[in-house]
Amino acid sequence: MSALTPYSSRLQADKLTLGYDQKIIARELSIDIPDGELTVIIGPNACGKSTLLRALSRLMRPTLGTVWLDGKAINDYATKEVARRLGLLPQSSNAPGDITVADLVARGRYPHQKLFTRWSVDDENSVARAMKDTGVFELAGRPVDTLSGGQRQRVWIAMVLAQQTPLLLLDEPTTWLDIAHQIDLLELLRELNHGSGHTLVVVLHVLNHACRYATHLVAMRDGRIVAQGLPAEIVTAQLVEQVFGLRCVIIDDPVSHTPLIVPLGRARG
Repeated sequence: MSALTPYSSRLQADKLTLGYDQKIIARELSIDIPDGELTVIIGPNACGKSTLLRALSRLMRPTLGTVWLDGKAINDYATKEVARRLGLLPQSSNAPGDITVADLVARGRYPHQKLFTRWSVDDENSVARAMKDTGVFELAGRPVDTLSGGQRQRVWIAMVLAQQTPLLLLDEPTTWLDIAHQIDLLELLRELNHGSGHTLVVVLHVLNHACRYATHLVAMRDGRIVAQGLPAEIVTAQLVEQVFGLRCVIIDDPVSHTPLIVPLGRARG
């Protein structure tokens, strides 16, 4: 590896070229996901945030470059082995039919299942613990499609937790949720990071949410990383205008004491 220190973290991307149908989204994109942190990726629409997350989780293969997982190229692992090391909640998740909460969460145990083996006590305990950690244990018998949006998101996160992976990647998990459910979900993610020690990588749209909850912030534009680090160290009015084309002032959040962006309006060309 040339752009990154070898194996400095469990998940890295080195000089990726990413794209769809001959359209290049990113070139020479390198990132080192810090272990034990809650990394939030921000940027305008179509800047490459979700594409990067798909590459990091092996949902797409880079045209060039390598994603490294635990010191090994991610494409050299068997699919189940990747799923034992890394959990992904994609942007759109649809539950099949009338599946119950418990049955959907149980699907997270698939990477640990071997051919002809039976459901184990460890599987049962992992599912129960994931539902308790996400606050959906009392909903175990309910069909997923009868739940509110916030409850469904918690169930999907429980399914990923049941995989028992140290790395969790979530693509815009707060989309379509009202403000109360957004904060509730972000508080859950912070607890998974601080309380349980998970390394999280989350794509978010709301910059103030990213500043409040991220311990490591990555700002992207046009398929490249323009800044990364602690929100308090990198978020400036100049950065927000550079990334989003938005004029603003930055003040201190009176609750979290993180940067709070107050918009002034779109920059005029």
